[in-house]
Amino acid sequence: MTIVFRKLDHDDMAAAASLHRVSFDERLPWLAGLHTLEEDRGYWRGHLFATCDIWGAERGSALLGVIAFRKDWVDQLYILPSAQGQGIGSRLLDIAKEAHPQLFLWTFQRNATARRFYEARGFVAVEQTDGTANEEKEPDILYHWRRETR
Repeated sequence: MTIVFRKLDHDDMAAAASLHRVSFDERLPWLAGLHTLEEDRGYWRGHLFATCDIWGAERGSALLGVIAFRKDWVDQLYILPSAQGQGIGSRLLDIAKEAHPQLFLWTFQRNATARRFYEARGFVAVEQTDGTANEEKEPDILYHWRRETR
């Protein structure tokens, strides 16, 4: 079955939040349980939907991946672990890259898989922190990407 990429609407936010929680907890088990699913749903329905363009990747009626981005920033990018390695994350990131000439994003220093993914797609590390300023208190890294001018 074909994967369809589309801009998500408010009715899709519960599914986006659920996907986020599953992916986050599996790939970052040391941070699992930081928020409840209801808290995640409120964040996606309220803050992210109001401030970001949110796109998803679906196969049939199943949401496989989601990206939330705004001017200069990727706020969220999550792919179900079972759907990783199929080009979904790359395509969602390309949608954000097509919309903006530069993007910044944060990821955790310990998330080696995410770091390799972003670096392979042209993102460059520009800052590392000890995590005291983020909610998780987890050392993180700021990445930057800029579209090449021709």
